[in-house]
Amino acid sequence: MREIQFREALREAMSEEMRRDERVFLMGEEVAAYNGAYKVSQGMLDEFGEKRVIDTPISEAGFAGIGVGAAMVGLRPIVEFMTFNFSLVAIDQVVNNAAKIYQMSGGQFNIPIVFRGPSGSAGQLAATHSQSFENWFANCPGLKVVAPSTPADGKGLLKSAIRDENPVLVMESEVMYGNKGPVPEGEDFLIPIGKADIKRPGKDVTIVSFGKMVHVALQACEELAKEGVDAEMIDMRSLRPIDYTTIIESIKKTNRCVVVEESWPLAAMAAELAYMLQRRAFDYLDAPIVRVTGRDVPLPYSAPLVEAFLPSPARTIEAVRQVMYSN
Repeated sequence: MREIQFREALREAMSEEMRRDERVFLMGEEVAAYNGAYKVSQGMLDEFGEKRVIDTPISEAGFAGIGVGAAMVGLRPIVEFMTFNFSLVAIDQVVNNAAKIYQMSGGQFNIPIVFRGPSGSAGQLAATHSQSFENWFANCPGLKVVAPSTPADGKGLLKSAIRDENPVLVMESEVMYGNKGPVPEGEDFLIPIGKADIKRPGKDVTIVSFGKMVHVALQACEELAKEGVDAEMIDMRSLRPIDYTTIIESIKKTNRCVVVEESWPLAAMAAELAYMLQRRAFDYLDAPIVRVTGRDVPLPYSAPLVEAFLPSPARTIEAVRQVMYSN
């Protein structure tokens, strides 16, 4: 184990897979000569050359489409979106081509492609640059979606995504790229897609989250512990497929559940979780599941309003008090 930044863990994942498999390549805006907008791909152009680390024009629909075509003929592209807000320009390529070609070709073409980049708010970037689209893409059959919260999860999930025979979206967070954490050494370190992780064991209430909201939930857990509440924190990691088994086993123990998510509330991942968990674990619940989400408005530019929009430890603690009938 060694402590490295989130961006370094992602870089290791890509570099190791590119050394292992010459079919893997990276493309996107500023990934090569500029070393990546967030320095995730720093040094990769020097090692792999301009045929495998490719700067693209500002044309997400164009280079996402090139990536899908490259995957159809046997290559394994990694397509970086500078932000998933810009993926909306390429959503037809992701949702109508990458996700569906395997089925529409009768299984003749696998699409082993990774779309990755930051999602969600990164501070005062205003409404069109601060959106969380994990639930949008997780809604689409044919795609896999993961959202790592730690450097180790980032490396292990990205390596699994690159090796997968299906299109995988790796939804990161700009504010986490500098986070440090322990990452196992060795090129065979993989985390399977579809497996949640218990980040903090507990017995009184289950808190479920993913991505950077995991850190909000963990802060809430620490504050709750001071009140004598022992919260279990589950990091979904994979949003399609979802590891319901781990969450349900936790609910059988705690009998209460709170879901924390950055996105807007309508049709959010938290809404799907609340439905499925109350359907499959109803007899174990002592209270209705409570969701903590972003506010139902475009995210403002004002710093106090950004703070009011996002889920917080305080809002999470209030939700826990609701399900424990202690407020």
